[in-house]
Amino acid sequence: MTITPDDKDWTWVLDRRCPECGYDSTQITRSELPAATRSTAATWQTVLEGDDVAMRPSPSVWSPLEYACHVRDVYSLFGQRVALMLAEDDPQFENWDQDATAVHGQYGEQDPARVSVDLGAAAASLAALFESVPADAWERPGRRSNGSRFTVDSLGRYYLHDVVHHLHDVGVE
Repeated sequence: MTITPDDKDWTWVLDRRCPECGYDSTQITRSELPAATRSTAATWQTVLEGDDVAMRPSPSVWSPLEYACHVRDVYSLFGQRVALMLAEDDPQFENWDQDATAVHGQYGEQDPARVSVDLGAAAASLAALFESVPADAWERPGRRSNGSRFTVDSLGRYYLHDVVHHLHDVGVE
């Protein structure tokens, strides 16, 4: 059961509404990031309580459990990136191969209850980090390994699309 890696550059979601999931980053303010982080985490935790959470809808599509594992790692990774942006001047982020991480981490074999706890903790940490960003630090820069440039603000709005989009992927609107 092979998943085709997603090699799209999703940074365009910072400029316009996603036609698939409806997320519009231009409508999200930095003050909304903590609550949105907590809210999406709670929704993901509900997803993890579902029946057959580890079942893939088709061989080439992740199960809700696999998506939740990815989202847990997104909360954690973006927390690390925001912290790096606050601590360093214009850091370059290490490349993250999300597909290799999924395979190595055996996402489909993880315990949904444990994933729920870890996802909630990672989201709570990220939400608290967003709450702690000083007013004059939201424009601090950072760069992905492919050269995409972000500010703390744009990285927050960018990351949020990922977790919202994957809710759409598992059928939560």
